[in-house]
Amino acid sequence: MSAETWSDRLFGGFRKTSERLSENLAGIVTKSKLDDEQLDEIEDALILSDLGPRAAARIRERLSGERFERGLDDQAIKEAVADEIAAILRPVAKPLEVVAFPRPQVVLVIGVNGSGKTTTIAKLAHLFQEQDYGVMLAAGDTFRAAAIGQLAVWAERIGVPVIRGPEGGDPASIVYDGVKAATEQGIDALIVDTAGRLQNKRELMDELAKIRRVLGRLNPEAPHDVVLVLDATNGQNALQQIETFKEVAGVTGLIMTKLDGTARGGVLVAAAEQYGLPIHAIGVGEKIDDLRPFDPDLVARVIAGVA
Repeated sequence: MSAETWSDRLFGGFRKTSERLSENLAGIVTKSKLDDEQLDEIEDALILSDLGPRAAARIRERLSGERFERGLDDQAIKEAVADEIAAILRPVAKPLEVVAFPRPQVVLVIGVNGSGKTTTIAKLAHLFQEQDYGVMLAAGDTFRAAAIGQLAVWAERIGVPVIRGPEGGDPASIVYDGVKAATEQGIDALIVDTAGRLQNKRELMDELAKIRRVLGRLNPEAPHDVVLVLDATNGQNALQQIETFKEVAGVTGLIMTKLDGTARGGVLVAAAEQYGLPIHAIGVGEKIDDLRPFDPDLVARVIAGVA
């Protein structure tokens, strides 16, 4: 995909977020410096746009010391907001790189059911394929037959092997078979789907702990990544998912999906400010190439409505 096409989809994906923030910021104008009342209005606008109280407070603090020598209007405020959003996002923008030795690099993908987890796994596999890596999938979410079937369909569509077992089977056994097969076939990256049940955190924690023990016997460094898939339409509820999955699974990075259909894309900023976890990629559509590495400066300007 060309950069222009991807940018077009990114603009489209964040348009609702940008429009929402613009509406909340509209009408805040002064000569060269914001007063406390205006700063309060901006902070409230940022919180209402799902950037979260911590990021909003940080941006407010930055704006409180800003002098707008060329005059202050909505555009000048948006430019300053974009600069500070970018400063929040840059430290967490880290592509998911295949660096493990020996291979394969094992990537556990976790997330609640309905977050787009299984589709994101296929898109991530495609992203690795574009980088000339050999990829294999493992259907470790054995709790749902639909998840196993969906992953198999995607694997066939993008032309990668998939290791799977029966519904209700032992996920750790699937992962074991996946690592053995990937090693024998010289695969670079093994992407593992896992259960997304948070109703019983203890059960999920035990399941993931067993997977980790099995992986550790095969490769002490595995899993190399534990990636949490978040649905942007959940807004601030996505932050609670980060909190819970950090406790249950030891999350090492994030992928944010469904940014094409929500006004709540600001939660990306809230997650970066509150947790500081790497954001590997974002998804702004249903097509196989709609998952791209995270560009913090472009995203910041699109969210603020100045791109």
